[in-house]
Amino acid sequence: MEALLQFAPMQSSVDEGFWHRLSSLKLNKLGIDDSPILICGFYAPCSHSQVSNHLTLLAESLASDSSETPLIPEPSRGNRNRSPIPGILYNTNTVESFHALDKHQLFNKEAAKIWDDILTGKAVEDCSLLSRFLVISFADLKNWTFNYWFAFPALMLHPPATVLNLKPASHWFTVPEAESLSAACNQWRSSKSTADVPFFLVTIDPNSRASVRLLKDWEACQSNAHKILFGFYDPCHLPNNPGWPLRNFLALISVRWNLNSVQFFCYRENRGFADMRLSLVGEALITVPQGWKDTVPSAVGWELNKGRKAPRCISLGQSMDPTRLAISAADLNLKLMRWRALPSLNLNALSSLKCLLLGAGTLGCQVARMLMAWGVRKITLVDNGRVAMSNPLRQSLYTLDDCLNGGKFKATAAVESLKRIFPAVEAEGIVMAIPMPGHPVNSQEQDSVLDDCKRLCDLIDAHDSVFLLTDTRESRWLPTLLCANTNKITITAALGFDSFLVMRHGAGPLSYAHNFNAEIADSSSADMPVNDANGKDRLGCYFCNDVVAPTDSTSNRTLDQQCTVTRPGLAPIASALAVELLIGILHHPEGIFAEGDVNNIVTGATEQPLGILPHQIRGSLSQFSQMTLIGYSSSSCTACSHTVVSAYRNQGMDFILQAINHPTYLEDLTGLTELMKSATLLSLDWDQEIDEEDCVEI
Repeated sequence: MEALLQFAPMQSSVDEGFWHRLSSLKLNKLGIDDSPILICGFYAPCSHSQVSNHLTLLAESLASDSSETPLIPEPSRGNRNRSPIPGILYNTNTVESFHALDKHQLFNKEAAKIWDDILTGKAVEDCSLLSRFLVISFADLKNWTFNYWFAFPALMLHPPATVLNLKPASHWFTVPEAESLSAACNQWRSSKSTADVPFFLVTIDPNSRASVRLLKDWEACQSNAHKILFGFYDPCHLPNNPGWPLRNFLALISVRWNLNSVQFFCYRENRGFADMRLSLVGEALITVPQGWKDTVPSAVGWELNKGRKAPRCISLGQSMDPTRLAISAADLNLKLMRWRALPSLNLNALSSLKCLLLGAGTLGCQVARMLMAWGVRKITLVDNGRVAMSNPLRQSLYTLDDCLNGGKFKATAAVESLKRIFPAVEAEGIVMAIPMPGHPVNSQEQDSVLDDCKRLCDLIDAHDSVFLLTDTRESRWLPTLLCANTNKITITAALGFDSFLVMRHGAGPLSYAHNFNAEIADSSSADMPVNDANGKDRLGCYFCNDVVAPTDSTSNRTLDQQCTVTRPGLAPIASALAVELLIGILHHPEGIFAEGDVNNIVTGATEQPLGILPHQIRGSLSQFSQMTLIGYSSSSCTACSHTVVSAYRNQGMDFILQAINHPTYLEDLTGLTELMKSATLLSLDWDQEIDEEDCVEI
């Protein structure tokens, strides 16, 4: 006696994004309208020998609440991991209405749709209609709890189908047939036009060549010499039971093609490829009474909750808060990086990193957004300017409203914008000017300037990394000195009209155990690099290549010289590189002490996961070119040399006032004044020795 064919019930899974989309739809568009909503579920063939796949609802299972069209979801097609299945959702306004729904009537209505699709042939043209499903729900948006119940209507055959010889496909087919069928299934699953088509025909010719075809090709498959099997994507993993979709498939086969014996193929996968050992093949015997087509068959399919017929309830009070959901969504790309591309990515280090951005203009806006994209959550912006009418087009955190009534302070407006973009960011805006050499202060301003110096010092102490993104050269001097003194990670980005510089500053001079006396003795040589105890050259800062101290660069300038006139595409490029440079430092084993890499030449023992870590990146838009350079520290640097940092440590704020008020103070201190005199004398000696007769015209 043949055994009854028993099916593994379909199981459901609902992503949090679906509930968030439903909540938004209910709040913003539906209101009290409780009309049925068309939805789309997704399932795929079983891909693991121990775990069945579920029918899943995602955010895209619902139409967007911003759509002006009727609420019809439009899922993307051709995704091999998402076969779209049409469904309908009845979402009630109260929990009482949810429990009072006529579930029997709603269920039979969906079963009748499936039966009608079979009789009319719609299910042959669009086989996903065979797996229609129903969801009833109540969304408590005050407490973020959701009551719901799935039903997967399956038409019942009378008498029930029986089964012969259900066994793994690898035991059913010959080896050539199994290999050919595997190749045909893999090709079917790789084609965008068929990858998500869950029901199909399998034919095998006398030469053991298999092919997979659409259901509508049934007539073309008729041949006495061909084996024909009816295949479907089986979400079930059980070795002795086919999945739920086969039930309605058998009803279709019986009604449309009047077959009493059906060989079916339960298609399952392993690691994305056909697996004949997991897949099943069986023969079902179908006996239907006279007049069976005249009435809608009975159906079953309400999903069980822990073994009994009852709805489910889920509370998402913790995760459905928009801020929490934004955090989860923002980190998704970073978490996916860790799967394969970058397993060593340290998300905790990034989320706890404190970044100080000096300048909230074109560069500051771009850097702040890029930092958030990398998972940085603690950002402080310092700027004393206001948002001008010319800013919003180039500075991405500002809008026209920020320019009105004299303009908001940039630091304040930028923080407000960051929090609108990502509410979980811990951003702070500081309205403050940075004291600068070449901009002397009188006695009345001295206390205020000293307060700004102390405040800037405290800010740098409180942060892990500092970005120098200001408009002028002299405004970068004091932060560079303070960062060198505290050994902070420092990144500079500077723009020309069509060129840019992005660089990381080397570690501070007092962080190295090198021979300071040797440096002081050779302080007249501005080109001489400073070595650490291991003989490595210390990388330079923004000022190490200069032979003059920073001075006033803003006075007596025309309008185009006062503004940062630069090609619009330059700032996003430089900002992105600046942030990538920081991420590279954080993931390098030597951190701030890492040597500089040039192009594909890596100085470390092994290449780092994020690639090379350059010292300087200089680019030109006019040439569409970019190069990496190394510049070593100078013993005569006016910002990071041992002489300057030691003087600051010994004299404190008095040293800073001297540098601000006296134009040549830094040059005299570092030996640049003597160096320039020596160069002038050498130039004069050279000129006197030149004989006109010794010149050769080229």
